[in-house]
Amino acid sequence: MRIAHVALLMMASPTVALSQTHDGSHRSPPTAYAGEETRLIKSLSEQDLEEIARGGGWGLARAAELNGVPGPTHLLELADQIGLSEQQRDDIEAIREQMQADAITAGERFVAAEQALDAAFQQGAPDAEALEQLVAKTGQARAALRLVHLNAHLLTLPLLTDAQVGQYSVLRGYSDDPCASVPEGHDPDMWRSHNRCN
Repeated sequence: MRIAHVALLMMASPTVALSQTHDGSHRSPPTAYAGEETRLIKSLSEQDLEEIARGGGWGLARAAELNGVPGPTHLLELADQIGLSEQQRDDIEAIREQMQADAITAGERFVAAEQALDAAFQQGAPDAEALEQLVAKTGQARAALRLVHLNAHLLTLPLLTDAQVGQYSVLRGYSDDPCASVPEGHDPDMWRSHNRCN
């Protein structure tokens, strides 16, 4: 009786449920990867390829961005709200242009490495030594691309005041506006002056 009960539960469970085809046979439901087998490079979507080709960030600089080190592209988008001077804009634009050029070059190498790895599996399966080399090459290419974006954040930071970095964080939604309220125990005038709220 117990075995029959367990079997019924397993049949009803969505994790093991099978879909019935028109001919009465059963098959597993599609996985999250279904449809990706038609990609040019299986590990990269069309959106990924477009982002990399234009030198976009592709989320590679989050370690800097989310830890208070702004990037040039978003800084220029928020230039007026942050109060960037003309000199700051010019310097940051130069960093952004170099970053984009370097990212496009590094991105091409990364995509080529991923394509080579993909091709190796399309042709059957690489041996262990070839696989190790292909994976190492894609890893190095991705690391080089990531370095381009993170380095641009590092180059940008010294050009900004602490207040501008703080305002960037607020505008990007990473922190609360310090001017919205004065924490308990702080002198309101001093707090607003320190945070340049006036």
